[in-house]
Order: sequence, then C-alpha cells, then structure tokens
Amino acid sequence: MKRILIAVAAALAAAAFAGQAAASSTVTITIRHETVGCHAWAIGNGAYKATQALTVKAGTSLRFVDNDVMPHQIVEIAGRRLAIHGASLAKMGAHVNITLAKPGTYIFGTKAGEDYTKGIVTKGADNVLRLVVVVK
Repeated sequence: MKRILIAVAAALAAAAFAGQAAASSTVTITIRHETVGCHAWAIGNGAYKATQALTVKAGTSLRFVDNDVMPHQIVEIAGRRLAIHGASLAKMGAHVNITLAKPGTYIFGTKAGEDYTKGIVTKGADNVLRLVVVVK
C-alpha cells in the first residue's frame, strides 16, 4: 500500500509540475486558517489548497510557517525517512525548516492541535493537509 501511495503521489507531482524545479534553495510553505475546511497551505505565493505538490533539487530546504489559528506538527507520511526534530509549529508565526538532501518522493502532512482563540467558526470537515515533494 505504501508503494502504491508513493507511486501515485509521484505521478501527481510529475503531472502538476512536469520539468519544473524550484529555483530557490529554500521553499516556503505557509499554513493559514480557512473558513471552509479549517486550514490550507500554499507554496510560496501560490494558491492555498489542502493538497500541494512540487519538484525541487536535492539540498532544498522546506520552510513551514504557521499562520493558522491553531498549532500544527509537521509529519512525514511516506518517503525516505528523515530525522524530523522540532517540527512543532506551536504558535502563530512559528516556523521549521526541513532539508531534503537525497532524491526521492516525500509526502508530508500535519497534525493539527486545538484553536488558540475560542469562537473560531469553520464550515465542513477539516482539510487533511498533504504535500508531495519530488526531489531530483
């Protein structure tokens, strides 16, 4: 099942970003609050969506920034195992960097915590955040 998930994710990423690699050695992924779905993330200045994909060169760092009304923990769902330490975004404005040194396909998600502020209203089920990163 894990191999199928990785293969599907790699195909999605390749189709979405065929031949494109991030020009920067650091790519920023920002999480924010959404009225529908609770939260979403964006790559750089791109659109906010629950599922994102990108292709980068080996050695690229991902900078995750929490601008949401709740804390998030960055988790690796699939791919070459990374030593992710301190990937907790415990407050608004918190950030964490993860460097992808080796080629492969990595899938990240988050574990969301409770809202910082009482009374935040959202519609529908919470989005499940997924980020597929193909490292060349």
